[in-house]
Amino acid sequence: MRYGKRIVMTILSGALLMGCASMHAADVQKAREADKLTVGTVQREIRVGMSGAQVMETLGSPNVVTTDEKGREVWVYDRISTENVYSSSTALILGILTGGSGGGGGLASQSSGASSSTQKSLTVIVKFDEQKKVRDFAYRSSTF
Repeated sequence: MRYGKRIVMTILSGALLMGCASMHAADVQKAREADKLTVGTVQREIRVGMSGAQVMETLGSPNVVTTDEKGREVWVYDRISTENVYSSSTALILGILTGGSGGGGGLASQSSGASSSTQKSLTVIVKFDEQKKVRDFAYRSSTF
């Protein structure tokens, strides 16, 4: 009977851990999606007259908050991402090997690969008026 309880407890513990791991993975994915600041998001979502809360809901927290010469807030978002791509291929080569007294065939494998790395940067500047509403915004995207 004790053996059966151990099995049941082990199964339940494993299921609990799997559930926690799934929840953690979902939270990480949700955070990644929330942090995806893109040119499309800025173009589609940011509008003159929006409140700071609406901007923060759309773009997340800014990297820098400062003020201009008139004391109005300016938010700066600066994101850099790196994308690494690697591809490989393997070719099978059929070879005929000949020697001094006999010959034979052979099969050889040859592989090759290529990789590339691309960096992207996106800077968004959001300027607010005295009523804390968006008065102007600009963005710059570059890939290198």
